[in-house]
Amino acid sequence: MTVEIYRDAWGIPHLRADSALELARAQGRTTAVDRAWQLEVERHRAQGTSAAFLGAEAVAWDRFARQARLDDTARRCFAALERRDPETAAWVVSYVDGVNEGLGEGGPRAPEFAEAGLVPGRWEPWTPLGVWLATHILFAGFPAKLWREEVVRRLGAEAVGLFATDGNGTSGSNGWLVSGARTATGRAVIGGDPHRFIEEPGVYQQIHLACPEFDVVGLAVPGVPGIAHFGHTGHVAWAITNAMADYQDLYRERLRGVGSSSSSVEALGPDGEWRVAARHVERVEVAGGESVEVEVIETERGPVVIGGGGEGPSISLRYPPRVTEDLGFSALLPLLRAREVADVDRAFDLWAEPVNVVQAADTAGGLLHRVAGRVPVRSEGNRTRVVDAWEEGREWRGWHEMPRVDVGEIAVMANQRGLAEVLGVEFAAPHRASRIRELLGSRAEWAASDMAAIHVDTHLASAAVLLGHLDGGGGGGQRLSPEGAVLRDQLLAWDRRMDAGSGSAGVYAAVRSAVVRRLAAEPALAVLAEPPAYPEVFLPWLALTPRIGFALENLLRVEELYGIDRAAVVCAAVEDVAVGWAPRAWGDTHRLAPWRALAGAAYDEPGLSGDHDCVLCTSAVPGVTDLAARGPAARYVWDLADRDQSLWVVPLGADGVPGAVHHRDQLPLWVEGVLAPVITDWDKLAQGNKENHDD
Repeated sequence: MTVEIYRDAWGIPHLRADSALELARAQGRTTAVDRAWQLEVERHRAQGTSAAFLGAEAVAWDRFARQARLDDTARRCFAALERRDPETAAWVVSYVDGVNEGLGEGGPRAPEFAEAGLVPGRWEPWTPLGVWLATHILFAGFPAKLWREEVVRRLGAEAVGLFATDGNGTSGSNGWLVSGARTATGRAVIGGDPHRFIEEPGVYQQIHLACPEFDVVGLAVPGVPGIAHFGHTGHVAWAITNAMADYQDLYRERLRGVGSSSSSVEALGPDGEWRVAARHVERVEVAGGESVEVEVIETERGPVVIGGGGEGPSISLRYPPRVTEDLGFSALLPLLRAREVADVDRAFDLWAEPVNVVQAADTAGGLLHRVAGRVPVRSEGNRTRVVDAWEEGREWRGWHEMPRVDVGEIAVMANQRGLAEVLGVEFAAPHRASRIRELLGSRAEWAASDMAAIHVDTHLASAAVLLGHLDGGGGGGQRLSPEGAVLRDQLLAWDRRMDAGSGSAGVYAAVRSAVVRRLAAEPALAVLAEPPAYPEVFLPWLALTPRIGFALENLLRVEELYGIDRAAVVCAAVEDVAVGWAPRAWGDTHRLAPWRALAGAAYDEPGLSGDHDCVLCTSAVPGVTDLAARGPAARYVWDLADRDQSLWVVPLGADGVPGAVHHRDQLPLWVEGVLAPVITDWDKLAQGNKENHDD
């Protein structure tokens, strides 16, 4: 048969084949041609072998991947998929076959292979599952439990709530659904943007997949077949955000060696019995350095990811796919085949990880707002802290029923407390959700073309608390020097918009960072400055200054904070900034900082509007850096009245090859808040570039 591949003006691939299997193969092949280097990096990360070409800086991840048994879990999940759902397993294999075919063409296109001295490796049937698991294993933020342990140890249990918010280690999103009652067409519109670390190439791939069974456009995860998170079939559309659920547990283990060589290990269980734990040793190869030995231990709770058979604490990780041998891939084909929200609903009943809030709408007026995934039922202690493996009552006792609500005229999901509150511990502040709802309520009628204004809104509601310490009510004005008073007056007159060109936003960000640094230096909080000797991969959750930066609003608002005079701290921070202040706009320092596996060519990255609590969520790390490593990894608007009135954009482009025409051609649109049209009309696409592949 012949597979048709069209490229639109942005180089986005539109694939058409005679069957779902051939289409999966074409998707894999096209992804490998466009993103061979990205696929190679993700394959190695899933296996825990990335240090072999990235060097010592990748050892920490590889050690974690090995100890958490990511590759082994992917293998088990694929074997279970073959037993439970052979159709989906065959579809995944077809995608993998396509990847292996395409790497021969895609590898030579990517200069990184020559730079790293690497050739593309072969994908196995379970590799897409490994890529999915490696991408999402830290999504629920289980290392936050290590942070809470430290807070309790140093400050007491009552201090945990001071820092209870999402932070730099957490992925979030905006999403909203406007029913037909509030649109110009009488049919629903869905919009939003996932917030992740910005990577080059991007973490989402714009793609169009069609065969006799379905015709779907959406955002795929490179290395995974189908369209999981954001899709439009022409009849029904769906989108997700992080539910902020807690579904992974950490157990403090008691281990002891067995035998004279202690090559075997036993773990103490809640019944007081010692049981043999699986143990073996692996070796991580390191480019330019000595290989590293990794001890891999797994108890009845799960793999040990901290410590082991030697000195110091040992902590195991229990996560659902390791228990159930299911990563939710059985949801992927039903999503592609969906024609109404009931189909999407049933598909998401099969979803496993990560746990997401879902919104969906169809052309008949059906609406859906629910949570999807697997969250274990267990004790409250499991959800919040590291628990003792030898204590009774710490076991998992089934799975939570996923919450859902009826949709009125408008539904908003932005990682806030609400629909998924019973499933989580730490959520985003309500500012993004409240602002989106306020904007949607500001007019009676919306069209798809209106939604870009919501994506790029820069109002920063969380600034109010800090600014409140500078006005007359805070008593700070009398303490300021003339230079400080000028900055104070500028801030109090500021419109609280984090626009790239705003000098006042630049002043606010500088003062905020100075406040964060001063609070981190306060003796009462500085006791948390030195994290325990945990693996490096967990440090983003354990660093004091970022924790204070993201919890700053609460720390400045709480009635009492260990006797710290917050107004004095804020005023002192203003004085810090006033000394030698050279006026600058927010975008001068708040610049895009995408992650690359290899440094490659240097780019003059653009200045960005937005901030962590803005709808335009481009996150700096207050007190550490103004650079934005995280932000909207894509933007989308799904129109249920006419799919070709839908809109989208990604931070960089469709092609993963540096220097290619479509490598960074969407960046100017993304920076300016402009959306590109979604084109699904095959007659229009036929007028562009076409590739044929005969199989």
